[in-house]
Amino acid sequence: MPHPSPASKGTSKAAMVFRVTSGNFLEQFDFFLFGFYATQIAAAFFPATNEFASLMMTFAVFGAGFLMRPLGAVLLGAYIDDVGRRKGLIVTLAIMASGTLLIVLIPGYSTIGLWAPALVLLGRLLQGFSAGAEMGGVSVYLAEMATPGRKGFFASWQSASQQIAIVVAAGLGYTLNIWLAPTAVSEWGWRIPFGIGCLIIPFIFLLRRSLEETEAFSTRKHRSTMQEVIATLYSNAAIVILGMLMVAMTTTAFYMITVYAPTFGKSVLQLSTRDALMVTLLVGISNFIWLPVGGALSDRFGRKPLLLAMSLLTFITAYPALSFLAQAPSFSHMLEVLLWFSCLYGLYNGAMIPALTEIMPAQVRVAGFSLAYSLATAIFGGFTPAVSTWLIHMTGDKAAPAFWMIFASGCAFAATLVLYRRLAARSPVIA
Repeated sequence: MPHPSPASKGTSKAAMVFRVTSGNFLEQFDFFLFGFYATQIAAAFFPATNEFASLMMTFAVFGAGFLMRPLGAVLLGAYIDDVGRRKGLIVTLAIMASGTLLIVLIPGYSTIGLWAPALVLLGRLLQGFSAGAEMGGVSVYLAEMATPGRKGFFASWQSASQQIAIVVAAGLGYTLNIWLAPTAVSEWGWRIPFGIGCLIIPFIFLLRRSLEETEAFSTRKHRSTMQEVIATLYSNAAIVILGMLMVAMTTTAFYMITVYAPTFGKSVLQLSTRDALMVTLLVGISNFIWLPVGGALSDRFGRKPLLLAMSLLTFITAYPALSFLAQAPSFSHMLEVLLWFSCLYGLYNGAMIPALTEIMPAQVRVAGFSLAYSLATAIFGGFTPAVSTWLIHMTGDKAAPAFWMIFASGCAFAATLVLYRRLAARSPVIA
């Protein structure tokens, strides 16, 4: 079988973007469902003496998957840097699909006892291991196949594709709550969206198999070994850490306004399930719009100005916005606040993704990007639901999750300043 030709020749750019981002859809589709149906999953797999303890155990397992991301970033990222973007992304998809199928098929705690939470944890760890390199591999692929001068716009579709998953998942949840009684959704109906996600896995595999290798990788003369990748990552540890802090705002904001927002709306603000789902659906559409805009603006005006402006605005407005919502909870107020956060997130992330691909050494571009992103997701984003739940419980302040956003945006602002100051002398083009 002949090896696929480089991605810069042959198929259209739009077709390549669609094929490579299809795996992102599956990843975010499942992650969103896990967050939205956290209370139902808690009841099925993590029964406890009170709702807070059960919910915390569920969010802890949700976050545990993110702890596997750094390991996946190094091992699978190095594999993708060695064998190529196409082959590597097929492997990450296979691992991710295995974890998703496992979670869907597990009986509840009442049926198999402690095996239930253990197998859910295993499924989340498999998903996290795969996602550690999936996002980096897709982002690098998009950056390498981009039209010159439009890297930000093309790379932004990595995150934009995830928003489609949010919209579809929220739409399915909204429809379920119309068709089924609340008790039916709690007992078994919540598994239906997960099952639909499994049904699309074969289609995504077909799309990934038809990917073409990027010209940037195909023409590279030297392929780094695992030892060389680890050595290069070690020698560039400062860049990886600064990149991680730069990603902190993206992961925290994203999981706040998508994965945690429905639970926040239902459990904290006492909004209806339908209202919480509709807000999330509209936020997904908003994200989808703002992300390419952010990427295009960063192509026009540079990555650094956009990164600094959006992180500063988040730092200043996070608590006032959530305080406004907590004091007067309603569908319209929740929508207003989350759409504001969506704008900040979309513009920031549209610039951040291409920036992260540019600052990493070419020979470890996937591994370096993936490690920085995975560390940020493990430390900041993945535990956003658990930290937010804990902050509200400890302070009694329904706007307390804003403190986590403020901390993350402060890290991002400082890291951007330091990183671009360090890199300016080495490569003025990056700034």
